[in-house]
Amino acid sequence: MTDARAGAADPFAHHPDLRDKITPADTSFFREFTKDRLRVILAEHGLEEFPFHDDATREALRRGALTGRDGQDIWVFGYGSLIWDPALLFADVRRAFAPDHARRFILKDIYGGRGTREAPGLMAALDDGDGCHGLAFRLTAKTVDRETEILCRRELLGPGYHIRFIPIEIDGMRTEALTFVADHDAELIAHDITRSEQIAYAATGTGFLGHSYDYLTNVVDHLHDMSIPDPDLDALLADVDAYRARRKEQ
Repeated sequence: MTDARAGAADPFAHHPDLRDKITPADTSFFREFTKDRLRVILAEHGLEEFPFHDDATREALRRGALTGRDGQDIWVFGYGSLIWDPALLFADVRRAFAPDHARRFILKDIYGGRGTREAPGLMAALDDGDGCHGLAFRLTAKTVDRETEILCRRELLGPGYHIRFIPIEIDGMRTEALTFVADHDAELIAHDITRSEQIAYAATGTGFLGHSYDYLTNVVDHLHDMSIPDPDLDALLADVDAYRARRKEQ
């Protein structure tokens, strides 16, 4: 393989069970993801254009977050699709816990990825809360610039997240990790979303990235595979499954 696994040290040394559960970077759709590529996809599907950040804005956000960390390895905290498809060349992957944060399904997708304005989809964002379990990926100092540029092309396409370092814990060790936190001023973040809306959006939303239901089940399944607890998410999936079953009976 030509991704992070090709380094001198084994990135999966601490968690060999994750080796076959994380998409190799060289096979990830998101490794070469750009707004120009997305524009083509949106046009092919007859979808409205996403409110993109221009390149200078996105780069300023990225460099601002990395200020003061030149020449240092960094951790990246994943809580949603990054758990199984980080598209990063990482040197180490560890289970991690982010205090004072929570994985919440409050990203209302209306731009065609997993939903539209007429039939919104649903994805995860990191918000304030009682703590969030996920994965942390270590980038070496020499790869930070390139890998975070790839990461930000994916996560900072437009308004939706704040990029920042947050405290995390890895096997009792306290450190910080770069991550993407919900921007409550962004149109995509539905901080006041109701439970019934979450259920309907997750059950029915679909787009060029696939179904919102598949995204939800992927997150749940990978968390279970990795022994990462999230009972609230398990409850949401149970509610969505019940909703889908009722719709089939109608």
